[in-house]
Amino acid sequence: MGQALGYVGVAALFAAIMYGLIRLGRRVRERGGGAGEAFMGPFEDMWHPAAHRARAATDSVEERVVTLPTPDDWYGR
Repeated sequence: MGQALGYVGVAALFAAIMYGLIRLGRRVRERGGGAGEAFMGPFEDMWHPAAHRARAATDSVEERVVTLPTPDDWYGR
């Protein structure tokens, strides 16, 4: 009985850790990263490398975007 209770405890701890990682991943995707992105990056590389490559491509495109001047800037208002 005691050994079965130990197994249940280990399984509950594992489930809690996995739940926390899933919640952290969703939060990072919704809010856009920060330090959490550095934490979840290796997990994304291991389990979903296509998503990591897509994110890297999106980041490089966002860096290349140049904002155009507004009409107010052109006419000196």
